[in-house]
Amino acid sequence: MKRRLAREKALQALFQIDMSGADTKEALNHVLDESPSDAFLEELIFGTVKNIGNIDKEISRHLERWSIERLAKVDLNILRIGTYELKYSNVPPNVAINEAVEVAKKFGDEKSGQFINGILSKIKGEKQGREEST
Repeated sequence: MKRRLAREKALQALFQIDMSGADTKEALNHVLDESPSDAFLEELIFGTVKNIGNIDKEISRHLERWSIERLAKVDLNILRIGTYELKYSNVPPNVAINEAVEVAKKFGDEKSGQFINGILSKIKGEKQGREEST
């Protein structure tokens, strides 16, 4: 499975978990639709769910005049995946951001890509700043 498709399927699974309270494994199986699983897809889904509290705090810290509860669920879950990739994976930061923006263009509204780019760029910049100061 290509990584873009894995990100799209991860978004669908996380959206399902978020909206219906579905079990993580059940959501994964639903988006696979009898296709074989993929290690990257599983990492995105299970890693995001495992770290969702910290991920949501990170996203919230970078929202200006907005609360996480007011975000569109699609945008929120794209941000969660992108933040997971920035903070917990070995995906290059620019790739994580670009991929999140592309997924947002496909699944979000006309402003989603720009919004996602702005928030994830702030998270990336803060992370780089911490790494450079150590």
